[in-house]
Amino acid sequence: MPFRTALSGLNAAQSELRIIGNNIANSATSGFKKSRAEFSDLLATSNLGAGGNAIGSGVQIAQISQQFSQGVVTFTDNNLDLAISGGGFFVVDDAGARSYSRAGNFGVDQSGEIVNSQNQTLVAFQADSAGNILSNTGPLQLNLSDINPAQTKGIDIGVNLDASSPIIAGAIDPNDSNTYNSSTSLSVFDSQGASHLAAVYFQKTAANSWQTALYIDGVNVPEDAGENGIVNFGTDGTIVAGAANSTVVYDPAYNPNAGVTAAMPLTINYDATTPSTQYGSSFNINSLVQDGYTTGRISSLDIGETGVVQARFTNGQNRVMGQIALANFSNPQGLVAIGGNAWVEGFSSGQPVIAAPGSGTLGVIQSGALEGSNVDITEQLVGMITAQRDFQANAQVISVADAMTQTIINLR
Repeated sequence: MPFRTALSGLNAAQSELRIIGNNIANSATSGFKKSRAEFSDLLATSNLGAGGNAIGSGVQIAQISQQFSQGVVTFTDNNLDLAISGGGFFVVDDAGARSYSRAGNFGVDQSGEIVNSQNQTLVAFQADSAGNILSNTGPLQLNLSDINPAQTKGIDIGVNLDASSPIIAGAIDPNDSNTYNSSTSLSVFDSQGASHLAAVYFQKTAANSWQTALYIDGVNVPEDAGENGIVNFGTDGTIVAGAANSTVVYDPAYNPNAGVTAAMPLTINYDATTPSTQYGSSFNINSLVQDGYTTGRISSLDIGETGVVQARFTNGQNRVMGQIALANFSNPQGLVAIGGNAWVEGFSSGQPVIAAPGSGTLGVIQSGALEGSNVDITEQLVGMITAQRDFQANAQVISVADAMTQTIINLR
């Protein structure tokens, strides 16, 4: 009698309903991947060799297969919410035990490490003090300390000096605008990160020749003896190479009240990335750059598509903290689910290939976003109806088989 056959059908339908129920329950779980039941038929051993006359003995679950299709990416207001667009898994570490996840709900713990809701640390390629990404991986830890100040060592000035400006004789006096043609200013920084106002004055002394003067904190800083702050131009208005740099040293003795604690050697370059010119148009500042900065505190955290984590500081500087590592497998279906939106390496999954986001088959990182579950509720509801019908049909087989058995028992 087909009791056992129908019973296997009941168990299979019940298992499918459990899988569908789990999918529906996790339809709002970030990074969740739906599963499906894959069935195979059963054949009694005694029926082997019976060919087309063999009668099946029921059904069994061959495997429960997880579907790693892409979930919908939704944006959030948290930079540490991360979504993978494409293939790969985040690598998370729990006291040395690594697991893999698509859930990107991350935050910062009290020690500055990037962790998920299970307090597992996000694994990344480490960075050295210069911001270079290294090949070794480890927990991603943010260096939240203030960034040290840097003394200004160079000033690049790219201006256009009006070729039609009149020639002016005599020394430059910042308090008398009749002694110079144009001027500009910027802030420079000493060894302790204190800001000082630097002003540069331009005086046309002859055709195609200009005298410059540097004042810091209102005090004249003499140019070196080599060029004496003179900048020359050719007849085409371009700067004469080799006659565009000046070296000065701002000594604390010049202005004891300015707070400068050590001498400040400065190289002023008028022929840098944007060279100065002398064209027949008004004075214009095209580039004004100095390489110093004051101390700074972290203001924001940026994570790019390739997973590079950069901290931005209040002084305009950046610090590279590391690069998020992603892992991929030759057979993701072979991963073993352990709960908490995570999997571990299985025998048939193959070993993880860990690399930077955007390389090979790995997807890119979207900061300020989360990948949602790939569960389609409509699809699951249709599957639930089908599983329910299968359960009812198998139950009906048992009912009919019971009636047939009762008929046989009642034979006289």
